[in-house]
Amino acid sequence: MYSNILDNYPLWASLTALSLAQILKVPWNYTITRQWDFNWLFNTGGMPSGHTAAVTSLATAIGIWEGWGSSLFAITTITAIIVMYDATGVRRQAGMQAQVLNQLAEDFAQVLEEIRHIKQKSPRETGVKLKEILGHQPIEVFVGAWFGVGIALILYWLWV
Repeated sequence: MYSNILDNYPLWASLTALSLAQILKVPWNYTITRQWDFNWLFNTGGMPSGHTAAVTSLATAIGIWEGWGSSLFAITTITAIIVMYDATGVRRQAGMQAQVLNQLAEDFAQVLEEIRHIKQKSPRETGVKLKEILGHQPIEVFVGAWFGVGIALILYWLWV
């Protein structure tokens, strides 16, 4: 049983692409913020898209392994397209809405504090912030897609 899993090139190509994309988010975000934040190993959003890297690597590996005309390649390609569309569309919009809602919650709490003239904890300490980085900008998905394809090709070259 374990030898079948260990010999599953498409699975390992996809997992490798996902893992490396998540690892790359840490130094990428360091170059932007000048702070090391290892939470990016597990966060959604950011550069490159780990989800996109995983599904494009899987589709590429299936195409190489099973054939470009196979049903499995068609399934994984459509799944990859849906994941990429979702990452740049629905999840990105949800993140933008979270930013607006978080700002509204902070503003509302500040107004209430000013009205009441009561010193309490700041809105940041008492409020629950929504996660704002959910989706991806199109460039993040584009880079993730090519990253996933590249990982699948490199691993195939190493595999065979």
